[in-house]
Amino acid sequence: MAVEQAYKLAKERYAAFGINTDRAIEKALALPISLHCWQADDVVGFETKPEGLAGGGIMATGNYPGRARNGEEARADIAKAMSLIPGTQRCNVHALYYEADHYVDRDEMTPAGFQKWMDWASKEGIKLDFNPSFFSHPKAEDGFTLSNRDDEIRAFWVKHGQASRKIAEAMAEAQGSPCHVNWWTPDGAKDIPADRFGPRARMAKSYDEIMADDSVDKAKCVDFIESKLFGIGSEEYVVSSAEFCADYALSRKIGLCMDMGHFHPTETIHGKISSHLQFMDQILLHVSRPIRWDSDHVTLFNDDLKNVFLEIQRGNVWDRVIIALDFFDASINRIGAYVTGTRAARKGILYALLDPTEQLQSYELEGKNAHRLALMEEFTSMPFAAVWDMLCERTGVPVGAAWLADMEAYETDVLSLRS
Repeated sequence: MAVEQAYKLAKERYAAFGINTDRAIEKALALPISLHCWQADDVVGFETKPEGLAGGGIMATGNYPGRARNGEEARADIAKAMSLIPGTQRCNVHALYYEADHYVDRDEMTPAGFQKWMDWASKEGIKLDFNPSFFSHPKAEDGFTLSNRDDEIRAFWVKHGQASRKIAEAMAEAQGSPCHVNWWTPDGAKDIPADRFGPRARMAKSYDEIMADDSVDKAKCVDFIESKLFGIGSEEYVVSSAEFCADYALSRKIGLCMDMGHFHPTETIHGKISSHLQFMDQILLHVSRPIRWDSDHVTLFNDDLKNVFLEIQRGNVWDRVIIALDFFDASINRIGAYVTGTRAARKGILYALLDPTEQLQSYELEGKNAHRLALMEEFTSMPFAAVWDMLCERTGVPVGAAWLADMEAYETDVLSLRS
C-alpha cells in the first residue's frame, strides 16, 4: 500500500512535466541487460584442466566462500540473482566456461561444449551472448595472442576466434535471435616497446582472418570489438587501444564495445556515444565501475552510470545500444554483487527514461540555457525512488533492500555448503 501511495504522488509530479511514468516503467523493463557469467566463479572457468588464476590483465580479488565450482552451480547462482532483478535479462558466456568430460583446447571448441548453457537459457527464457577467451592459457603467457609474432601461436588464436563465431551462431539459432560477440584481447607490453606498429598490423590481420569466414551468418553472430587503456602486464602499451578498435570497427563495418573502465581514470564514455553513433550502426556498452583504474567494481547508481543512460535517452538511440555488464568482486557475496550491480544498471535506464528530454532540448533551441540547467538540477531531486519501487513491485521482485533476506537464505542453504 505504501509503495502505491508513494507512486501515485510521484506519478503526478512527473506528469506535470509531460512524463508518463507507466510508459517509462514498461520500457525500462523491456530493455535487455546481459549479465556476465564470470562473476559467479571469479573468472576461473570450467575447462577440464588444472585450475589456475585468470591472466591477461584480469584479476578477481578476494576469497569469499561459495564460489561456483562448475557450470551447474554457476547457472543456479545466476538464476537466483535474476530472480531478484527486475526486467529482461540475458547471460553473457565466456569461452573458458566450456563444459566437456575431457579437455578441449580453445582452437577446437564446438557448440557442443555450450549445450548445457543453451538448454538452461531456453528453460529460463533468456538469451545468450558470447566472448572468446584470449587469456588464462599457456599460449597467452607472453602477453600477446592475435598480435603474437609467432605465426603458430597467432594461428592458434585465430582458430579460437573462428570457433567462437560458430559457437555464437549456434547460440543464436537455438534462441531464435542474435548473439552478441564481444572481442577483447589482453595483448600489450609492460614497458616501452620498440615497435608499436607490428603488433597492431598483426592484430588487424588476425581479426580480418577471423571475420572472413562467410559461412557464419552475421545477422546471427553480431561482432563488437573492445578497447582497453591498460591492464596488469600491459601497463605501457595495449595493442587494441581505443583508436585501434574504433578505426577497425568503422573500417570493417562491425560493432564497437566501450567499457566504462577502459579509458583514462578521469575520462568518461557518455560523451563518446553521440560521436560513434554518427558513423556506426550499433555499439555495445560494458557497464562497470572503475576506481582509479579498470578495477571492475560492482556497478552503482552513480553519476557516471546516470550520464551514460541519459546520453542514450537524449539521443533516442536505445535500439542502437547493447547493454551488458562487466564486473567481478570475489570479496563479497557473489549473489549480492550480481543483484546490486544489475539493479543499479536497471535504475540507470529508468532514471534516463524519466528525463524531461523534450523540454530540455526545447529550452536549448530557444536559447533558454538557464532554464535548461535549472530543470536538469530540479530533476536530480524528483521522487525517482517511488517509481523504481513500483517497477520492482509490478515485476514481483523484492522492493528496496528486502532482497537481502533472499541473499542470506541462499548463502545459508546453498553457498555455505560449498567447500
